[in-house]
Amino acid sequence: MVRNSTIPVYSLRRQMLRMSWNKYNLFNTTQRARVPNDSNKTLYQQKWASKKDTRSYHGDQITERQWQSMFKTRLPTANTKVGGVEPHPPVFSLTFAEMERRLDFIVFRSNFAPSIYAARQLVGHGKVTVNGKPMPYPSHRVTDGDIIQVEPTSVSTLKKAAPKEGEEESAGASKAPMEFVPKPFSQPFLFVPDYLEVNYNTCSTCFLRSPISRPGKTEIPSPFPPQMHALAYEFYARNRK
Repeated sequence: MVRNSTIPVYSLRRQMLRMSWNKYNLFNTTQRARVPNDSNKTLYQQKWASKKDTRSYHGDQITERQWQSMFKTRLPTANTKVGGVEPHPPVFSLTFAEMERRLDFIVFRSNFAPSIYAARQLVGHGKVTVNGKPMPYPSHRVTDGDIIQVEPTSVSTLKKAAPKEGEEESAGASKAPMEFVPKPFSQPFLFVPDYLEVNYNTCSTCFLRSPISRPGKTEIPSPFPPQMHALAYEFYARNRK
């Protein structure tokens, strides 16, 4: 599913949620009901609607053909006991887990870009390296232990510190420390998933492993509940060629 370029990304009418810190996207997130009332829909209609909504957030810039090549019917879990009880984890929330290996997703999840679209642009412009080598392909999927680094001057939340009063800008000012300046409305999104280890001093991220689902918790950030992911999973699993 690729977004129709003629429709605004953050349409307040359609309320399709995106991987973005945009204020209109935040508004849509707060206004939208977490579990839609689908009592008047058939099971297939519920599956298709859940697929449409979850894909609007998890990779709306990726075609269905590309996503089908990544989709896996087996989902990883960690069945650890909590208080002697081993509850079944919300495993269907990992339907889109394979997308988290994409380079543009990692740049966004690490908070180096304000949206998935900005992350794709950073990668495409050669501002991102993988294990020290330039990687201009947003669709590149990393392996466990890969180090992803972003050019600090390209991170939107980093600004050069203003020179102190009475000091003149010297030739070495370009190497001066940079200050973190949060973007408006970004605070609800500033967190790092467990499968990434981010070093903000060097603007680098280590991809540790694939996301997993634990009892009562799923590691992939998503504005949608597990039951919507379950319907989306069933849609793709049933229609897998």
